[in-house]
Amino acid sequence: MGHNGLALKRGSPAANTPLPTSGAINGRARALPRGRQIKKTFNNVKITLLCGLVTILVLRGTIGFGNLTGSGADADAQKIAEETNRILAEIRSDSDPTDADEPPESEINPNVTYTLGPKISNWDEERRAWLEKNPQFPNYVNGKARVLLLTGSPPKPCDNPIGDHYLLKSIKNKIDYCRVHGIEIVYNIAHLDKELAGYWAKLPMIRRLMLSHPEVEWIWWMDSDALFTDMVFQIPLSKYDNYNMVIHGYPDLLFEQKSWIALNTGSFLFRNCQWSLDLLDAWAPMGPKGPIREEAGKILTANLKGRPAFEADDQSALIYLLISKQKEWMDKVFVENSYFLHGYWAGLVDRYEEMMEKYHPGLGDERWPFVTHFVGCKPCGSYGDYAVDRCLKSMERAFNFADNQVLKLYGFRHRGLLSPKIKRIRNETSNPLESVNQFDIRHSKFRGSDRDRY
Repeated sequence: MGHNGLALKRGSPAANTPLPTSGAINGRARALPRGRQIKKTFNNVKITLLCGLVTILVLRGTIGFGNLTGSGADADAQKIAEETNRILAEIRSDSDPTDADEPPESEINPNVTYTLGPKISNWDEERRAWLEKNPQFPNYVNGKARVLLLTGSPPKPCDNPIGDHYLLKSIKNKIDYCRVHGIEIVYNIAHLDKELAGYWAKLPMIRRLMLSHPEVEWIWWMDSDALFTDMVFQIPLSKYDNYNMVIHGYPDLLFEQKSWIALNTGSFLFRNCQWSLDLLDAWAPMGPKGPIREEAGKILTANLKGRPAFEADDQSALIYLLISKQKEWMDKVFVENSYFLHGYWAGLVDRYEEMMEKYHPGLGDERWPFVTHFVGCKPCGSYGDYAVDRCLKSMERAFNFADNQVLKLYGFRHRGLLSPKIKRIRNETSNPLESVNQFDIRHSKFRGSDRDRY
């Protein structure tokens, strides 16, 4: 793609124009006297010999004179290729290289309930005392709860190289939203617990952030394949004063149909409190990879409507936990569907032009979705539930749809929802602060307006 601008197309005038080599130069050479022609040829030979000598000296200093033979060079090239492949394979593997000085890790005992760490039972009291002793780190700033957005991706490179590019766009999108709304952000690429890889990697990280950042009131997890598409909308946190978890879903699917897609764990919020730590402790035991996760998957498939047969995933495990122990947990769980904390991409990305024509950002619902989540696309993996081309084009549309809302302040927008190129939409003025007041998302007249609904 990057070479299109440099390539010469067949049939174009440029392609039919002779390059400035043989034709014109040879014509001039034939016009030169024979003596000057011989002298010029001799000079060219001297320059060629000199360049060859310099090349030999450089090679000798770099790889040794004895390695200049054909077989030696081939052997060195093969060794370099093998070493490169080994390093890439090591990076892409889930296991870390063995450290001789590091003691071996103990194996998981399937007869003992798995835990995320030592049991903590007095976190609310300890956290309250810490906040009192550290007033410079308040959990509310100007009456607004402090929120930390947590996202991440696997520590290895993507199987599909373009996936890394879309991970970059995804984190850029999240940084933009957090910057506008005063939210802290953490991007994690480390497996804090080797047993909880894949879907489950979020659990130990959420717990660690809660315990390491007592000043944070809400931890907000968001998958790497989810994008903010309403850069104005804000989560109405005051709506959840009496709750400790906020997750997108539908109560009828959860309790009446017991559907495995009743909730979506691609975007949810946890309050930093003892209740959340207890829920994490109850949620994690199905997660360790291997026999435990495989057997748990059979239980989930048998009890959740529509679930295919595969190993236990974090979403199904949470749904099963909330259904089986409803009285214990549901009083503090808010199942949200009045706006799109999670919006399924397939029904949204083709409607962006219609949304721009009819509505405006700040709504957060089906008219202008707060979050567009590319469930099943897996741009970083080697497989997915949808065609790669369709997923990548749809992610490009979602990113540019959101990015236009940010670029508006600077006087630009994308040429189209499938184009990374931008165009100017207004000229510079001698009074730039007027543009700030008019176009900055932070001053949007739609910002927070939908709170009146609640």
